Amino acid sequence: MSNYLSIPLISWAAVAIIMVIVFLWALKIKNNGIVDIFWAFNFTVIAGIIWYLADGSPERVNLVCGLAGLWSLRLGIYLLIRVGGHIKEEEGRYKQLRLEWNDTKFFFFFQMQAFSNVMLSIPFFIIALNKDAQISIIEYIGAGLWLICIIGEGISDWQLAYFKKQPENKGKVCQYGLWNYSRHPNYFFQFSIWISVLIFALPSPYGWLAVICPLSIGYLIFKVTGIPMTEEQAVRSKGEAYKEYQRTTSAFMPWFKKH
Repeated sequence: MSNYLSIPLISWAAVAIIMVIVFLWALKIKNNGIVDIFWAFNFTVIAGIIWYLADGSPERVNLVCGLAGLWSLRLGIYLLIRVGGHIKEEEGRYKQLRLEWNDTKFFFFFQMQAFSNVMLSIPFFIIALNKDAQISIIEYIGAGLWLICIIGEGISDWQLAYFKKQPENKGKVCQYGLWNYSRHPNYFFQFSIWISVLIFALPSPYGWLAVICPLSIGYLIFKVTGIPMTEEQAVRSKGEAYKEYQRTTSAFMPWFKKH
């Protein structure tokens, strides 16, 4: 079987099994929020499978798997600390879903997360199967932007975590650092990561297929589980203070305040 099929299928099987185990654990502890942790770490699993099985240029394989693993571990560890630190307290958006969904729906939701891991890894598969020994300047630009965006996402997550740790900030809206210029700088950098991955993938055969990543992530961020659900929860918990934040602060791209 071609590696273009076998590596994605092996990856899908691996992360699907992981998500079955995670779902059973979530049932036991009554916290479906742990799915986010393992969604992030699943990319490390996929990067490991790619690194072991892909037969593309070794330098390119090392570069894409290294960046994918770095991003995955950074995000996974952050979520592990955030969600794991309150393992008995389910996040608000999952509490809301619990009112609307039964366990069967959650099971399929967990499996859809596993499927999304594989779909979003399409550029990684494509890049790692490129046998061209010469890495192009476009690939280096994509890799460099990817690294910058990983750092930016990490800074925005750290700033939010630091703000929440301060007792005097309880119940307040975070406008610290990057959060003063964007209501969702973490989502901005997350989306930008997938633009960077697309740039990295373009010189490889079938690299244009990587466009599925920014399109699907953009749809989720803007229309489904990203900004809409996060802001609904923020308005419920912070009320008028958050509505004023919405009025004055860019929703996505960091920009200057409105007055």
